[in-house]
Amino acid sequence: MPALSARLKRLSKVLRTSRDHLDAEDEERSASRRGTEPIGSLTSRQRARVSGVLRAVTYRSSQDKLILVGRLYDGTGSIDLVWWGRRRIAGITPGTHLMVEGRVADGTHRLQIHNPAYQLLGPGQ
Repeated sequence: MPALSARLKRLSKVLRTSRDHLDAEDEERSASRRGTEPIGSLTSRQRARVSGVLRAVTYRSSQDKLILVGRLYDGTGSIDLVWWGRRRIAGITPGTHLMVEGRVADGTHRLQIHNPAYQLLGPGQ
């Protein structure tokens, strides 16, 4: 019985990894089809147009400054989209696909784009 349990755990890990890998490949193909730059190849201080799916959206408040942060993922990496002075933006929710443009900056955990111009993408875009 313990051997079966160990095999099921390994199989479950392989299946989860495979699903994540497939999702990453799908996002990477979609970004390439849109003609946007891979997030994994970005460097600070360059102007960039990227696309992907929002994996997380958080709201922060620090000393009278409202900040909305979305983590955009395209299969090659993630970048934080930072909107100053916003609590929420219609359509900016986890799972939404976006195309954004702006200047890339260094962040604490990952690269960032502050107040990016963005376009919500529908299915198949």
